[in-house]
Amino acid sequence: MKLSEFDYELPEELIAQFPAQRRDFSRLLVLDKKNGKLEHKHFYDIIDYLGENDVLVLNNTRVIPARLFARRVTGANIEIFLLKEIKKDVWEVLLRPAKRVKIGDILDVSEELSVEVIEKYDGGKALVRLIYVGDIFEVLDRVGKIPLPPYIERKMSDAELEKLDYERYQTVYAKNKGSVAAPTAGLHFTQEILQKLKDKGVEICYVTLNVGLGTFKPVNTENIEDHKMDNEVFEITLQAAKTISEGIKAGKRIVAVGTTSTRTLETVFQKYGEVRAVKDSSEMFIYPGYEFKVVDALITNFHLPKSTLIMLVSALAGKDNIFNAYKEAIAQKYRFYSYGDCMFIN
Repeated sequence: MKLSEFDYELPEELIAQFPAQRRDFSRLLVLDKKNGKLEHKHFYDIIDYLGENDVLVLNNTRVIPARLFARRVTGANIEIFLLKEIKKDVWEVLLRPAKRVKIGDILDVSEELSVEVIEKYDGGKALVRLIYVGDIFEVLDRVGKIPLPPYIERKMSDAELEKLDYERYQTVYAKNKGSVAAPTAGLHFTQEILQKLKDKGVEICYVTLNVGLGTFKPVNTENIEDHKMDNEVFEITLQAAKTISEGIKAGKRIVAVGTTSTRTLETVFQKYGEVRAVKDSSEMFIYPGYEFKVVDALITNFHLPKSTLIMLVSALAGKDNIFNAYKEAIAQKYRFYSYGDCMFIN
């Protein structure tokens, strides 16, 4: 299967630069994967599509303020992007510009935080030690910036914008800190929507997958099967595993919120033959031809051309159905990507 088969043209003005005025006011394109039928709704209408025969699985990871701006002793400005914690206070990071940084350098972020460069790798990656007092996540909340995707092209100097992103580039149920990108399908949910779904008998449970920078990693191989996914850590609690497993046995529909929840569920089933309580990691690449073992339906945003995410939704709904839906979404001027509108594939 060729990479070029997953390309499409998107007018630049449809890339959402800001979130919807209200989370649940974003538009919702409903796609019936059996016949390709489309319906135009708003996210608050999701309540009409879910009921007591559904188990809704959300990713409760929390985005950390992973962008740090530091200064070398020489005065050079260095951007540090935290990727993942390797062990206590030791992180894999991206440095920009990496060529100005040497092993052993101490980079000063603020009076509260300094960064010591331990090792350097290709592609601007490095291993660093964070030097601080107290709780690192509390320090990051004060000195770090929310890591918006590269296609959101606006300056972060405006304090009001920073406040907006700090609140809205995070789900209302975010709990477990560790992601450097939001599980964006969940951004549309409000506490009111979640309560209404519970009142209808929908079973709601949470898994955690810490989203890494690999979510934006381009596919650079023409044969998509040659692409290798980045490793991302996930965790399923005993209660979530029980809810999902019992739902499957009872013939309930398993509805994943986002591609991260989807890959978590499919990975654990592939590895263990069941959904069980576990802390593990996933490098799972889902593309057309894959047969889903757990997930029946999916709430998801609109994804970049040639991305692993558009390949995943094509595997679930059929490539023709997805590209027809995207064509319709573009014609109807839906908003795309992280802060954009969404789909319900059922």
